[in-house]
Amino acid sequence: MKYILIQWIISAASLLIVSYIIPGFVVEGIGTALLAAVIIGLINATIGLFLKIITIPLSILTFGIFLLVINALMLMLASSILSPGCQVGGFWTAFFGAVVLAIVSMVLRRLLGEK
Repeated sequence: MKYILIQWIISAASLLIVSYIIPGFVVEGIGTALLAAVIIGLINATIGLFLKIITIPLSILTFGIFLLVINALMLMLASSILSPGCQVGGFWTAFFGAVVLAIVSMVLRRLLGEK
């Protein structure tokens, strides 16, 4: 339970950091970030997982770069669900947001000693 709570907080903090770094990527407040982290997690665990499985050949062909496209699409879907409090300006904003989100999440997990 503690591990899930820490991962949730790291994901929410990562979203807030990305919203400060990427123009057009807006997360309005901590509450919205916490809710967005849950929504993004649920989307990635369902639709995202399905898309990643069916696009394995394309991901192999592009050395994994296509996974960033899928993550960008998942961010756009989450932002449409959380429309007033979380906004993504477009595909390229979502794409660069996905890249920065992955990097920031990795750094925060390393700093907190999570595996």
